[in-house]
Amino acid sequence: MNAVNRSMTVHYQSRLSGVHCPYFMRFGLTLALALMMVGGGIMHFVAPRAYARTVPSFLPGPLMLVWVSGVFEILGGAGLLIPSTRLWAAWGLILLFLAIFPANVNMAVKRIGFGKKSPPAWALWARLPFQAVFIAWAWWVGVRPS
Repeated sequence: MNAVNRSMTVHYQSRLSGVHCPYFMRFGLTLALALMMVGGGIMHFVAPRAYARTVPSFLPGPLMLVWVSGVFEILGGAGLLIPSTRLWAAWGLILLFLAIFPANVNMAVKRIGFGKKSPPAWALWARLPFQAVFIAWAWWVGVRPS
């Protein structure tokens, strides 16, 4: 890459993976995850009963757990947008994705959807691996560039 092209494109390098990516790509993925988390967190307060149905029966206070997870989704999403809190926000979201995994499994086992009609069982089971994608996404955007 010549000096002109290098100076026109700011590159980030992940400390862990060594992968170079243009600034706009990392920013776009960070913004997308942040908006998804803030939007999802807000929905915990707009339709809390729908989320409470997904909480496994062995956990106490489903509605309180929905509100707490909603707050942490909003804080995590907003934290991704602030460079000084991005690393902490990413770790918080990773822990949140792990914490809500039992609710996702419960949805698949009991065929619980958010609407009046239950989604197909295959769709509920197919969404479980996406938790790993979200964890990887939070990890990737949350690692400070070198």
